[in-house]
Amino acid sequence: MPQLGRIMPHFHLVQRMARAIGADVVAAHRNGRLEQQDWAQMIHACRGCEWAHACTDWLHKNENVEKAPVACPNRAMFAAIKVGSNG
Repeated sequence: MPQLGRIMPHFHLVQRMARAIGADVVAAHRNGRLEQQDWAQMIHACRGCEWAHACTDWLHKNENVEKAPVACPNRAMFAAIKVGSNG
């Protein structure tokens, strides 16, 4: 089992990635499309991501993009949140 990263840095990475792709996680939670358990799972997935060390650099270079990178374990969830935010 991979060693998990600290919670708060990954909490912030998930928030930054959502912002970079235009997925409003706060609105999704408020509207009931993102349950607390789903949010916690996203952070947990980020904590176990082997690519997370490169995520910060990627986010510095990609502050406004269409999708999360393929390496992101939350890519599908971000896409679903974004679709729900725009629809």
